[in-house]
Amino acid sequence: MTSPAAPPPAEQPATLLLRRVAIDTYRENVAYLHRDCAIYRAEGFQALSKVEVRANGQRILASLNVVDDDCIVGADELGLSEDAFAQLNVANGHPASIAQAEPAASIPALHRKIAGERLNREDFYNIVRDIAEHRYSKIELTAFVVACNQGELDREEVYFLSDGMARIGRRLDWHEHPVVDKHCIGGIPGNRTSMLVVPIVAAHGMLCPKTSSRAITSPAGTADTMEVLADVELPFARLEQIVREHRGCLAWGGSSQLSPADDVLISVERPLSIDSPGQMVASILSKKLAAGSTHLLLDIPVGPTAKVRSMPEAQKLRKLFEFVAARLGLAIDVVISDGRQPVGNGIGPVLEARDVMRVLENDPQAPIDLRQKALRLAGRMLEFDPDVRGGDGYAIARDILDSGRALSKMRALIEAQGSKAFDYRQAPLAALSFDIHAGNSGVVSAIDNLQLARIARLAGAPKVQGAGVDLLRKLGDPVQAGMPLYRVYAAYPADLEFAHQACARSSGFSVGPADSLAPLFVEF
Repeated sequence: MTSPAAPPPAEQPATLLLRRVAIDTYRENVAYLHRDCAIYRAEGFQALSKVEVRANGQRILASLNVVDDDCIVGADELGLSEDAFAQLNVANGHPASIAQAEPAASIPALHRKIAGERLNREDFYNIVRDIAEHRYSKIELTAFVVACNQGELDREEVYFLSDGMARIGRRLDWHEHPVVDKHCIGGIPGNRTSMLVVPIVAAHGMLCPKTSSRAITSPAGTADTMEVLADVELPFARLEQIVREHRGCLAWGGSSQLSPADDVLISVERPLSIDSPGQMVASILSKKLAAGSTHLLLDIPVGPTAKVRSMPEAQKLRKLFEFVAARLGLAIDVVISDGRQPVGNGIGPVLEARDVMRVLENDPQAPIDLRQKALRLAGRMLEFDPDVRGGDGYAIARDILDSGRALSKMRALIEAQGSKAFDYRQAPLAALSFDIHAGNSGVVSAIDNLQLARIARLAGAPKVQGAGVDLLRKLGDPVQAGMPLYRVYAAYPADLEFAHQACARSSGFSVGPADSLAPLFVEF
């Protein structure tokens, strides 16, 4: 009598050996398979499709690229881009499996948005979850960003998007009240007020955990400038310890997993130069809410070459921020500031760090506009403290700065984060430079923020810390023909030439009669 046949063993997923492919794909997980890979042929994978990679108990989703070059990846290997490889936390050669990924469940909602339909809270939550889990391809991400921009989300949809982005990822709770933060919508070079506001507010005793971004299209972000002074890429546990001990920090927020969908969306929005009001509000407020902030001071600069170019536009954006913040339970104070020109004198990491330290040191060469704007913003933040009466914040902030308490706090933060021993009196500027001179006499009547930012980036900023633009004249300053308007610093001859060509096309400065100055829109 024969015994029944044993059931066939369960099929184990075929494995490949992981290989780190040193390509920075910026916020997108990318996997690489050789065209001759047996698994690629057997599974019917297609280029740009989504795949699931498993190794070391970890799982990531990635977009598939197919290669024909053994130098990139062999037939028995699975290549991963820099970000994707780091997420698995394994060594080269570690075995891994790959399979087709399940389609994103929120794709029907995406199609409805593309068709111009209004989405509900659950729709946005599901879309944000799939984006954060890298289930969307770059094409699908682009479709979502463009659909939201063209259809212009209504204020309820902006709330739904903000809420979904804040709920996905890490959510901090500092177990105290208030927790304050400050943010600017951007677009103004040299606007390093955060590096002055944080030490002033922290010296007062308020909790101000400032996680900042790096530059994407600007010559320097707060994190790039702070990196001239101290380390900004810190393990989260260390960051939390610094905040608890010193009442603040100035660090890069890229590894904190706060509103991770926002980082993915930004990777698409920036190349497209799309920064719609709804997506801007959702990006900023979701990050602050996830970071545990209870009170936010928001700066909206207005000027001819700022992101916001008229007072009606600024008021409309203010009302949208206030509506969504109220729905999220976040107290917000919106200020409309002067965005007609760069803030401070320097544009680029070292030059901006020099300006910040001059203000903190009460140096006679400190830029007055940077000092005054920082004091006004810090004063408004201090008034979040229930023990500070309305209108008293500015005087308290000025006392903290003038007395040296803000400088002491900044030095403590620099030491805690890992000091770079920067001396602003001997700032390590790039070795090559040239000056741009006025072509006629008059007063500086206009300064183009976008053009000066472009020149600073062409000169090498922010990757070259000492590169950038040093302003020698500001709005309203009288000039004679031939007087220098600004100096450009670069480390490499090619960068210097690129910047020089940009200046030749447009210096970014207009010199004319005093009555040609652009009008000032400001509400402090």
